[in-house]
Amino acid sequence: MAERSFKREVEHLRLGEGARFEGEGILAVTKALLQAGVAYIGGYQGSPISHLMDVFADADPLLRELGVHFESSASEATAAAMLAASVNYPLRGAVAWKSVVGTNVASDALSNVASGGVKGGALIIVGEDYGEGSSIMQERTHAFAMKSQMWLLDPRPNLASIVDMVEKGFELSEASNTPVMLELRVRACHVTGSFVAKDNRRPPLTVGEAAANPSRDLDRIVLPPANFLHEREKTTRRWPAAVRFIAEHRLNEHFGTEHGEVGIIVQGGLFNMLNRALELVGLSDENGNARLPIYCLNVAYPLIPDELTAFCAGKHAVLMVEEGQPEFIEHELNTVLRRADLQTRVVGKEVLPRAGEYGGQALVDGLLQFLAKHAPAMPVVRPVAPVADEPIAAVVPPRPAGFCTGCPERPIFSAMKLVQRDLGEHHVSADIGCHLFSILPPFDIGNTTMGYGLGTAGASAFKPATGTGAKRAIAVMGDGGFWHNGLTSGIGNAVFNQDDNVTIIVDNGYSAATGGQDILSSANENPVRQTQHSIERAVRGIGVRWARTLRRTYDVAAMRDLLKAALTTDEMGPKVIIAQSECMLNKQRREKPLIAKAEKGGARVVRDRFGVDPDTCTGDHGCIRLSGCPSLSVRPNPDPLRRDPVTHIDNTCVGCGNCGEVAHAAILCPSFYKASVISNPIWSDRIRKRVRMAIIGFLQRRHEHAIRARAF
Repeated sequence: MAERSFKREVEHLRLGEGARFEGEGILAVTKALLQAGVAYIGGYQGSPISHLMDVFADADPLLRELGVHFESSASEATAAAMLAASVNYPLRGAVAWKSVVGTNVASDALSNVASGGVKGGALIIVGEDYGEGSSIMQERTHAFAMKSQMWLLDPRPNLASIVDMVEKGFELSEASNTPVMLELRVRACHVTGSFVAKDNRRPPLTVGEAAANPSRDLDRIVLPPANFLHEREKTTRRWPAAVRFIAEHRLNEHFGTEHGEVGIIVQGGLFNMLNRALELVGLSDENGNARLPIYCLNVAYPLIPDELTAFCAGKHAVLMVEEGQPEFIEHELNTVLRRADLQTRVVGKEVLPRAGEYGGQALVDGLLQFLAKHAPAMPVVRPVAPVADEPIAAVVPPRPAGFCTGCPERPIFSAMKLVQRDLGEHHVSADIGCHLFSILPPFDIGNTTMGYGLGTAGASAFKPATGTGAKRAIAVMGDGGFWHNGLTSGIGNAVFNQDDNVTIIVDNGYSAATGGQDILSSANENPVRQTQHSIERAVRGIGVRWARTLRRTYDVAAMRDLLKAALTTDEMGPKVIIAQSECMLNKQRREKPLIAKAEKGGARVVRDRFGVDPDTCTGDHGCIRLSGCPSLSVRPNPDPLRRDPVTHIDNTCVGCGNCGEVAHAAILCPSFYKASVISNPIWSDRIRKRVRMAIIGFLQRRHEHAIRARAF
């Protein structure tokens, strides 16, 4: 199940001409695709466009009504390859994925479609994941667009601009026979607002109709000699066509005053943040009425030389607001101005951070430096910055990423820590997904990560030594990564080369880290997708002989013993452990509303909770070090003769039982207990409670009597 349902919101996608559409950016993108007459949609989930894929899935009935084909693609490469439908046919197609990591996976298909070009409009929606909130390497899409000669749209983050850029993106693609990339930062994906809707358009040609009438153009296939002609065509025909279209349709925008001694050029996606910074220094208002000229690049690539020179003419300096590095736009802007023999000074990274997300404070500081040097007479307000006695890092405690309360992946790494006690440390090749949190305390497990589904491939270079001290490397990947890339690149490669390593495949029932989307091995039935395919059968099908499935990861002792067996068996070749348990976050999302409804209706509901007996706890805290559950904390010791604080389980406990299992498997203190919390108890529950309280009271009185007797 996806972490969020859009079943209700997608009904707004039916709004027609003149109606006002209200919602999030991802819904606006979907509405824009339908208004543009898209024929097919594909993609792979990942922040910040995971919910865009969920919207597509929930809107599938409407898409079918309009004759639009939707695929929840197996990977970004699969999605990019769908764009082949636009090469020979006037079909508009859109695909979506997460930032540069998705683009890297899709690069082979993208390079081919960018080389041959397209006949129908091809739009690639990229969730740009750059900045402090990102979980990936800090790179930008801009470089790939330049490398493959695909045009890059970077719309201002408001719904009307986003919708317009989606529709114009298809037109630009068709006018220049070139795929177009549209990048959406997290703020654009989830910004809320409104725009005036248009009628949805059924595609003039559906994919079924195109398949029934096949077309072939040898010049579009990337083979010699055509591929050499493609490179020339990009620069002599496609690029000039794109520049003309962008200029004629005024895709880039001007704000503020018409003239000024200085000006600002900004990427469209950064406009809102820039305007906020200008507002803070008294040079704009919330409506974008700036007191100096601003040129907003809704098209980040290609640049339009005539527009740049017209904007910079008569100004002695412009501030180039371009996030990240290298400063591609700043370099090209300098080239354009020098070729036009304009001496306007371009200021960018000398006053703005070379790397990192441009937040409000970074832009305010850069603006003030720029204006102080190049427009000292311009009246500005200097915001009063809060005075800190020490750096913020020393005041605010760090919040490293960690597993959720009750996460079924936590006991896997608890078991691995226990195995390390007996066998020593092993090289652990990590993967992309929640299990990557194991690299942080308290587990400190994981040496490298190479990419989604590449955990096993990342361990392939390690050949276990022979004799004393031989150790097998351990690889970890999730079920999403397994079906995305790991089956062939990891397990298949290990079988072919007979790598003698161990792979743990974490199977939580769906692609949990990206939002709970169904995959091939999902346990539930999906009405429009095929699920319930066994991972163990898949790995055995390509030649793995040693494969085991553990159906309850919370059994720490069983997980420990199974991992130890895989590391010590005499059987050579790849070993695979499939560790199954449902993602607790999604399980709670599903069950909590049902429990609340049952309780409200007066039904008997039993919930398991765990606790720690403070009189038994020794204060060793080994349970915390081996589990790390957020519900485990400490409180003062009730025994005045002991100073160590005791372990405490707070009210966030979800009753998974992992803490008790860890204590048992590690032979820790027997201080954990399990309690059942009963809502709306029936008569038998009340009788049992009275009997238990009577017995406990009797034993307590006898115990107190014995203590007094011994005292005398």
